[in-house]
Parts: sequence; structure tokens; C-alpha cells
Amino acid sequence: MFYPKESYPLIILILAFYFIIKGIRSIVYYLTMARYMVGGRESLYIGVIWLDFGMVTGSLADVPYYFVLMYLVAIHGFSGVILILRTIEARRSGSSSWRLKLMHGIVDIAMAFICIVFIRKPDVTVIIYAVGLMYSALMRIISACRRTALIVIE
Repeated sequence: MFYPKESYPLIILILAFYFIIKGIRSIVYYLTMARYMVGGRESLYIGVIWLDFGMVTGSLADVPYYFVLMYLVAIHGFSGVILILRTIEARRSGSSSWRLKLMHGIVDIAMAFICIVFIRKPDVTVIIYAVGLMYSALMRIISACRRTALIVIE
């Protein structure tokens, strides 16, 4: 975040590594457990798609930053829409944890909007990505520390 000019290739590397690891993890899950489950083949397809995203992202190191900003817009926008839709579903089912998801979805959509507004400034790409990572980490820490209902079957 403090060296935006030098951090651009590092962002590409982190995104590619994350997507590839996520794809390999999903494929290994399919090979070890999910192939015996109903609908387990979906895990294989998702793993292959994540692996492809990782390879495409890794090849973006030489392209202009506009493409990476559009990539960030797509990731934040899609994630925000999905979180808001999950919030609507959770609220309808009577769950009490929908407010945190709604806030996370709104912030993700705001990040996508900020990416579009500052598309002409390459330094902003690094700052947006770093702030997004920090916010996502904070939301995961908060949700991990929340009390959850536990159902015990004896």
C-alpha cells in the first residue's frame, strides 16, 4: 500500500496464487470426498473454474492496469451483490446475523464504484486492493468471534 508503483505485480501474483490454491483445494476435496456425494461433481467444476481464474490472473502481469481495475470491479461488485442477496435470504428466514453481511455487501459494492471512479489512476488500484483486503480480514475476524447457535444431537 505504501509503494503503489512497485506493488502492481505483487497484487497480480497474490490474486493468481489465491485463485490457484482455491482451485486446487476444491479439486482435492472432490477427489477425496465430494465424488461420493450427491452433487459433488459441482465441487470439481468450481475447482477447475478457480484454477482457470488463477492462470488468467497470473497472465495479467503485462497488461495495462485498466484490466486489473476492471477485474477488481467485477470481483467486488459480484461479491457485494451475492452478499446482499444472501442477506435478504437470511432476513426472510429470521436470522439475526444479516446486518453484518448487509454492511459487507454494501462496502463491496462501494469499493467497485470507487474502482470505476478512479480508473485513470494506477496508484489507486493498489490502495483499493489493500483496503479491500484489510476490510475483508476485519469482517472475517468479527464473524469468527461472534457467538453462533450450536445444535447438539445426542
